[in-house]
Amino acid sequence: MTPLLRSLLPLLAGLTLATPALAEDVQVAVAANFTAPMQAIASAFEKDTGHKVVAAYGATGQFYAQIRNGAPFEVFLSADDSTPAKLESEGQAVAGSRFTYAIGTLVLWSAQPGYVDEKGDVLKANQFKHLAIANPKAAPYGLAATQTLDKLGLRDAVAGKIVEGQNITQALQFVSTGNAELGFVALSQVYKDGTITSGSAWQVPTELYEPIRQDALILKKGEHNPAAAALVEYLKGPQAAAIISAYGYQL
Repeated sequence: MTPLLRSLLPLLAGLTLATPALAEDVQVAVAANFTAPMQAIASAFEKDTGHKVVAAYGATGQFYAQIRNGAPFEVFLSADDSTPAKLESEGQAVAGSRFTYAIGTLVLWSAQPGYVDEKGDVLKANQFKHLAIANPKAAPYGLAATQTLDKLGLRDAVAGKIVEGQNITQALQFVSTGNAELGFVALSQVYKDGTITSGSAWQVPTELYEPIRQDALILKKGEHNPAAAALVEYLKGPQAAAIISAYGYQL
């Protein structure tokens, strides 16, 4: 070993130790409907930046309560735009960090091929025993489902058949396991690259429910975490946009 190389070893060792310290973890609360896209985005983000995403998935309303009660989340990806706006107004978020990362689509889905027709007439026929929806008080897709039933004049007719999931993931599970013949879920849960991945579905016309604008923002706990800022910027970039679109969201 040359004297020059020997003299550089301490410096090189210091650089080796310092490099991982530049990468940070970011605690993220993610609306359940965005589970699959977020998992793909997180994987790409970690490869591209070195930061690590630690994500929790659940109902928007429940995350709101947890954030208000001091949960350690640093970034929040909501299933609506009103909850992030409320957190911002309450001083729980970094001002100016809120933006719309996706616009969601509601579908009526069954795990059985051919069960749901292209016009959703299966709802009006009302021959099913159970209809799954997410809790409308906690999950925006559940609220969209009740709005759809109201617009169709079917709310009272199917009221006794509704099984309510805590979030949109649980609503999907009710249908996929056969505990409900059909249910209202997020398009992203049953769609990939231009096609329904299994079963049968009716894409609910957007005029039957209020737009599902999904907003994200940096929470106060992430204000000084570079990984939080990096993730938000990544969500606005072309890599994330391609993944989001592949799951049927509008941008």
